[in-house]
Amino acid sequence: MAEQESPLEHIVQHPLIERSTSVGVLTPEGKITLFSDQIAMIALAGVLLIALMPLMVRRRRGRAGVDALVPSGSANMLEAVCDYLRKEVAEPALHEHTDRFIKYIWSVFFFVLTINILGLLPIPVVSNLFGTHLGGTATGNIWVTATLAITTMVMMVANGLRLGGKAYLAHFCPGPIYMAPLLVPVEILGLFAKVFALAVRLFANMIAGHILLAVLLSFIMMAGAKSTGLGLGIGSVVVLGSVAINLLELFVAFLQAFIFTFLTTLFIGMSVVLHHDEHGDANAHAAASH
Repeated sequence: MAEQESPLEHIVQHPLIERSTSVGVLTPEGKITLFSDQIAMIALAGVLLIALMPLMVRRRRGRAGVDALVPSGSANMLEAVCDYLRKEVAEPALHEHTDRFIKYIWSVFFFVLTINILGLLPIPVVSNLFGTHLGGTATGNIWVTATLAITTMVMMVANGLRLGGKAYLAHFCPGPIYMAPLLVPVEILGLFAKVFALAVRLFANMIAGHILLAVLLSFIMMAGAKSTGLGLGIGSVVVLGSVAINLLELFVAFLQAFIFTFLTTLFIGMSVVLHHDEHGDANAHAAASH
């Protein structure tokens, strides 16, 4: 009963299909989860994006002439969002590499946003009627946000090496070569710190609102157990507070998707544009000397 009343009951992952196995520290209970409510939400987010995005993008003002080229409704909204991410987020950080990475940037934003919004829907309430537990915010799971952050790190390192080569490796030692034993470990730690911050920021912000909302709702049950009048009195206040928190969580869902996308773009830009800045500084000094 205590577990059912725990605020974390609506937040933690609920395994639906498990298998007994041992993978060291990754399986402390000797089990591996093959399918869970949060995995279902990740899959649902992917299916919704694949199915709905093409339909939304095709919305046009008319079917012929100039009107066939003018977006309307959902297509207009998507174009505005994509254009903003390109002009205000990607281009300042990626410069000439914007076209190379913009599709990934768009995908990250809409994928994280969709997962965040799905977590606000009362899917668990409905699924509980059928004896199972579905729903929840997958980005409230540190393993999910860590996977997204590691994907960004792979993009950083792989494209830094591919596009920068020796210049990318050189930025791990920004000082004199004799300082390399000190600077290189610090720069490597900085790389992992970026990934850690990227994962924890999204995870912490998404789980905090759900915990607060679950705690507030538990007050109704606790007050109702004392007396019906007290439960109704506390319930009216809690419901109003819950509506306000839900609206705040909706704002946070958009905000955290944007922040994750912004930091992802910034970190990739620091990996692929850094060597151009160094060449640019060298050319500027050479031009000044002439």
